[in-house]
Amino acid sequence: MPYVKTQDGTDLYVKDWGSGRPVVLIHGWPLNADSWEPQAIALAEAGYRAIAYDRRGFGRSGQPWGGHDYDTYADDLKAVLEAAGATEGVALVGFSMGGGEVARYMSRHGGAGVTHAALVGSVVPGILQTEANPHGAPEALLRDIGAQIAADRAKFFRSFLRDFYGVGVISHPVSDARVDESWNVAMQASLHATLAAAKAWGFTDFTPDLTHFRVPTLIVHGTSDATVPIQATAHRAVDGIARNQLVEYAGAPHGLFATESDRLTKDLLTFLGG
Repeated sequence: MPYVKTQDGTDLYVKDWGSGRPVVLIHGWPLNADSWEPQAIALAEAGYRAIAYDRRGFGRSGQPWGGHDYDTYADDLKAVLEAAGATEGVALVGFSMGGGEVARYMSRHGGAGVTHAALVGSVVPGILQTEANPHGAPEALLRDIGAQIAADRAKFFRSFLRDFYGVGVISHPVSDARVDESWNVAMQASLHATLAAAKAWGFTDFTPDLTHFRVPTLIVHGTSDATVPIQATAHRAVDGIARNQLVEYAGAPHGLFATESDRLTKDLLTFLGG
């Protein structure tokens, strides 16, 4: 099952490792499914079926003009689940903007087949600064991200990815090679999809979706996340998701799948096993 065709004919690249209970790993912006590889290998070795796919417009998936909104993203997730025959006992794990797919699937498709959910460094319930979300990102800042990408995407991602992984003069939680690899992946995406997806994760309000989480939900977030501030997202998600477990990684940045890889893998396995 290397590719799945969505309702509008877009081909999504899918990685399907192992056998057993399905765990679907949804990547963040602007990367692809490969970012989940350490966790996917560990899940498969632990007796789970690890499924990860490239979001439309990113990685090895098709690059359509339309469909870069969370309703369509949730429909794409549904298409992957149906093609994989993953209809029960499913765990959904969404990183960063991937948490939005989890939330919208839970509301739009009633969480069909899902028994566990995890939000890792997620934008849910919303990153835009409002009266209800004073710790969020100002609208001007989010719009400036789009302007910088349109002007010089290569330059923008050089800086963005260093913040993403918390790389500084003293702090080096990942190697320069890892940052370079992520830059190469980001540059493979469609420019149109990159811009449209940024608008989707920046301006979508998932607050109405929270009440549709009716399964145990793990929320993992770094306290020093400069990309998706914990106060604007995880701390508000716990107020709207009934059966949640919040785990804060003290001092950790955004890219937890790499910077806190072993710990995140252990926490996911513990959560799923419980």
